[in-house]
Amino acid sequence: MPYQVIRMMKRLRFQFGRGDGLKFLSHLDMMRLWPRIFRRAGIDLAYSEGFNGHPRLAVAAPLAVGWTGEAELMDVWLDTSLPAESILTCISRKLPEDLSIGQGMFVPEEAPSLQSQIRFAEYRILSVIDRSAGEVGQAVDCLLGLSTLDWSYQRDEETKRYDLRAQIETISVENVDGDNVSLLMRLKNDPSGSGRPEQVCLALGFRGHPLKIHRTRLVLA
Repeated sequence: MPYQVIRMMKRLRFQFGRGDGLKFLSHLDMMRLWPRIFRRAGIDLAYSEGFNGHPRLAVAAPLAVGWTGEAELMDVWLDTSLPAESILTCISRKLPEDLSIGQGMFVPEEAPSLQSQIRFAEYRILSVIDRSAGEVGQAVDCLLGLSTLDWSYQRDEETKRYDLRAQIETISVENVDGDNVSLLMRLKNDPSGSGRPEQVCLALGFRGHPLKIHRTRLVLA
């Protein structure tokens, strides 16, 4: 009697980084890029069921266009028996410039989604300094001393209104170098909402958009 070989689907979670050369790719473009990388590496992705099945992969929190990151998180469902280390080694050889892979491991299939586990995101922000370092520090202390901060910004044709202070965990001045200042921020990032670094910079009195927004860490529950 013929028998069928059943292949076990595995859920691989790994870190990756996106540099300046890819920072203007949209989230949709990135999600199209990853399946091509896996195919080139010879690693079989698992697909969703249905007539138009698509590769099963999910990122913890999409990077906005123009941002870079060094510790992004992704879950990928694979149709393979290879160990995690071998898979990551194969993938790393097929990455384009400015895309990197860090540590990874298999997680249980029934584990909660990455999106549901995120609580905070940490950033390094580079902005043009338009006042003394002491005044920047005072602005940080003043903002952190508030209990609430009613805030609004325009997105497309919709005005978003919310409490910006509730989305800020910490802010600190990392360095002042000539005309630029580097800020470190830990902002809320969970299913109820996420803090936007550029809006925090506006609340601190900086004019214009930051020169660079780099996400350094995602904090899970």
